[in-house]
Amino acid sequence: MSPNDIKKGTVIRYEGSLWVVIDFQRVSPGKGSSFVRTRMKNLSTGKVVENNFKSADSLDFEDVQYRRMQYLFNDGHLYTFMDNTNYEQVSLSKDDIGDDVKFLKEGIECLVVMHDGAPLTMELPKKIQYTVKYTEPAVKGDTASGNVSKDAELDNGLVIRVPIFIGTDDEILVNTEDGSYAERVAK
Repeated sequence: MSPNDIKKGTVIRYEGSLWVVIDFQRVSPGKGSSFVRTRMKNLSTGKVVENNFKSADSLDFEDVQYRRMQYLFNDGHLYTFMDNTNYEQVSLSKDDIGDDVKFLKEGIECLVVMHDGAPLTMELPKKIQYTVKYTEPAVKGDTASGNVSKDAELDNGLVIRVPIFIGTDDEILVNTEDGSYAERVAK
């Protein structure tokens, strides 16, 4: 298959080992052919490497299953997820999850990527609802100075920029692809 089909959680057989794609970026330079820049983790050794694949390369994709699971808790080392149909629990490390760990909050549903019965990584929903735990109140005249956003701390500890009309205890949706404010949830 083509490197253009790569996405987060894709499992590739590369140099005799299985690798899971943790992160990727499609690059189209002005000169030369396009390529896909990847961060991959070796499933047997845990080693993480960066690798570029030219669009013309051919890769061996491995078959994986996506299971809908609920995030339960973090015990300090591992993040535990539960299948709501059979109550089976699986755990992933911070390295398995990557940067998406900052978006986790108890109770959200994710897709856990499984290969031969073992969890590899997880995929977040595109948007997750959070409660604003603290943000500075809007001050009259803020918009006149061009200040139309402010920091807000969410119920899972994540801090993002939100519009000035957002207040403490508001429910908001956050885009998990870039960590940006998406919208306020109507009460």
